[in-house]
Amino acid sequence: MKAILSRLRIDAYILAIVAMVVIAAILPARGAGKDVLDIVVHAAIALLFFIYGARISRQAIWTGILHWRLQSLVFVTTFVVFPLLGFGIAKLADGHLDSGLVTGLMFVALLPSTVQSSIAFTSIARGNVPAALCCASLSNLAGVVITPLLATMVLSAGTGGMSLDAVGEIALQILLPFVVGQFARPLIGEWLNRQKTLTMLVDRGSILLVVYSAFSAGVVAGIWSRVTPQSLGLVIVLDLVMLAIVLVATTAASRFLRFTTEDEIAIVFCGSKKSMASGLPMANIIFPASAVGLIVLPLMLFHQMQLMVCAALARRYARRAETAVPIVPART
Repeated sequence: MKAILSRLRIDAYILAIVAMVVIAAILPARGAGKDVLDIVVHAAIALLFFIYGARISRQAIWTGILHWRLQSLVFVTTFVVFPLLGFGIAKLADGHLDSGLVTGLMFVALLPSTVQSSIAFTSIARGNVPAALCCASLSNLAGVVITPLLATMVLSAGTGGMSLDAVGEIALQILLPFVVGQFARPLIGEWLNRQKTLTMLVDRGSILLVVYSAFSAGVVAGIWSRVTPQSLGLVIVLDLVMLAIVLVATTAASRFLRFTTEDEIAIVFCGSKKSMASGLPMANIIFPASAVGLIVLPLMLFHQMQLMVCAALARRYARRAETAVPIVPART
């Protein structure tokens, strides 16, 4: 099965997410089951960010801060350029899409960068991996505070839950476990870095739980009657437009500012990504349960697109690096 999925370029994790959506459509969580699910989801998210905190080296964060030009460009792209672009696209979509989907498009633009895939694609493309690690880590850390603040300022209050109370809840559920994890790092950090399977299960398992919870609430609230094939297609197109513009912009800015090719690769992959691992838990807190499923749909679609597009881009960078290596004649 893995070989078949590999040939078709289908990520098994994406299939698992789709399976959660299908299960939620058939067997949504209701009543006491939903109460139990909410507790489990909160615990899983707290554990996820505790592990993030315990795995990230303070030395790596400090080293990344010192490369301030690269960090600044990624930060501005993630939290200034992307939100402005998302705001413009959301304005264009307003009146053509359900308000929940419009909010979802804007929400995608407010999120921090991914961690794992940004580093993985930078490595495949032979870019500056330490810089990518620092960019992605700092972006996620900053996003815990910046994303809900931007959401409070930018998104319509009509979606519900858009208050500074949501910022406090995010700090309690996400930032506090991260800080506790940082303090626990000297005790368990090295052990966690060796437990690749365990950390992957927590990472991906928590997201699957959030997806099931969000889509269950959407099914119970009857929001899916508002999604038509035409609106779904338009969301896909707008997600692709947003991704393409940022990829071109980060590449052009990197070359204009005379970064090395290795730094350019880190900037392109960190600056163009949006984190589903951070986005889904935040959406679960910021927005009312009945609206979350619809709002996170653009994020789930964007996540899959960025994986496919960046995988192809990473292979292209890698091929260019191979052809640029000079051939040294063998000594006789």
